[in-house]
Amino acid sequence: MRKLFKVKNFFKRITAGILTGAVNGLFGGGGGMVAVPLLGKLCGYEDKEAHATAIFVIAPVCAASALVYIINGYAALDVIIPAAVGSVAGGLAGALMLSKCPKTIINYIFVALMFAAGVRMLF
Repeated sequence: MRKLFKVKNFFKRITAGILTGAVNGLFGGGGGMVAVPLLGKLCGYEDKEAHATAIFVIAPVCAASALVYIINGYAALDVIIPAAVGSVAGGLAGALMLSKCPKTIINYIFVALMFAAGVRMLF
């Protein structure tokens, strides 16, 4: 069992949180793509545990970032509401799939999505 307040691990988790929050706030999303590798490599979480933890960590980060974007007029409610409903449905489906898929499949899907996002950003 992981010791929650072990000092060395605590500072690694704080560092992972700061980097995740910074990426999410700067780009309006994408913190999960940073959180998963940081939780796995830096903090020593297993793959599925890193994916699940990243989702839980990203929720308040996204809420804080969204609030800033809404206050500054960068987001429209006619887009936010349907997208939020779809995201909740997709989140539930993804969480169910995570519990049923082997970790290698999850890793391949994650890498493919990261690669596709990178290629999309280039063009």
